[in-house]
Amino acid sequence: MGKEDYMDDKQIIDLFWSRSENALNETRQKYNSYLKTIAMNVLGNNEDCEECLSDTYLSAWNQIPPDRPTSLAAYLGGIVRCTSIDCFRKSRAQKRYNGLTMLLSELEECMPEIPDMTVASNDNEIGEALNRWLRNLDTEKRVLFVRRYWHGQPLNILAKEFGISQSKLASMMLRLRNNLNDYLEKESVFI
Repeated sequence: MGKEDYMDDKQIIDLFWSRSENALNETRQKYNSYLKTIAMNVLGNNEDCEECLSDTYLSAWNQIPPDRPTSLAAYLGGIVRCTSIDCFRKSRAQKRYNGLTMLLSELEECMPEIPDMTVASNDNEIGEALNRWLRNLDTEKRVLFVRRYWHGQPLNILAKEFGISQSKLASMMLRLRNNLNDYLEKESVFI
């Protein structure tokens, strides 16, 4: 099925607003692969991944309306990411997974504490600061950072795709995290 065969996001959101169950079918058809990639990058476990996808679709059904996202892909990506991280945290407490541990340890270098993204109190401030920082990066660095720390893609895959060595990419990521840390301190996001 080609990209042109999918329903437009505005039409899908209208289906949610009219409470048509077809909204879930169209969403699944258009975004399942994208959402599954995010969940698998976090969890590395197909069974938990499928559970997170189901939870994501249920959350979207329960949140649209009243929400009317401007980017359905970003909206759903945020839901599946939070759902996957919650699942990871639960399973980590049970000592079952190691998939997200590396990403969290890398980000701990630039954030005193990884915020709980399900708590809205400080999310806007952190999100706005992070968006400002990302906008100041050149396109390649921004794409690499987002694909590594939002989508959870492994360094070896990113390095191959971007035609750079894994060690060079790891150094670039370290510099980006240090730059982010300096920026967040300057912005007084974590006081």
